[in-house]
Amino acid sequence: MALGAMNHLALTLSDLAAAEERFYRPLLEFLGYGKIEEAEGMTLWFSAGAAAAVNLFQAAAPLKDRPHERYAPGFHHFAFWAESRAQVDELHTLLRNIDATVLDPPAEYDYAPGYYAVFFADPDGMKFELVHMPLPG
Repeated sequence: MALGAMNHLALTLSDLAAAEERFYRPLLEFLGYGKIEEAEGMTLWFSAGAAAAVNLFQAAAPLKDRPHERYAPGFHHFAFWAESRAQVDELHTLLRNIDATVLDPPAEYDYAPGYYAVFFADPDGMKFELVHMPLPG
């Protein structure tokens, strides 16, 4: 693996079972991840193509109602790579079909030349993105 490539992303959710069923399972399967482990309060998803994993954890009971705040210290957002603009559009369709929160629809954004992305939130309000763009350099 390349130095700096993602190994795994671990997220703590207010309701693991509900969020996984209605949001993360369709999203992660679309992105090529499959569930490889399930334990009390945790699931592990892995993508051989991305050589990366996503861990989903159940929040501790006393903390599960604490709302996520994107602009407080901590997680702001995470972007997944897309191989094509068509994949960005396909994910947008999936997100609408599962009634996910789409923050910004597929479009070209002026972050970098050719930057084409969709922005969306999970049931806890954590922001994600699927982006297709030419590699810098």
